[in-house]
Amino acid sequence: MNSTFKALAEPQSPIVYVRPVTVAELPEELREQIGDVETVYSVHRPDGERLALVRDRNLAFSLARQNDLAPVSAH
Repeated sequence: MNSTFKALAEPQSPIVYVRPVTVAELPEELREQIGDVETVYSVHRPDGERLALVRDRNLAFSLARQNDLAPVSAH
């Protein structure tokens, strides 16, 4: 039986991961900009590329969705 197979379309909302990051783990120049906050949230691609650092988790999810990305919590 011969039938054509249509490849699956690329996902329209690529997944990004949101995870807490201790400010102490960040480079000094970022720590100076962040101030007195102990934890920020990273939005990053599955390959680890960091797209953003934001002050709280809700903001991280909102930012991802506003940019047509599908946020997922990473632990």
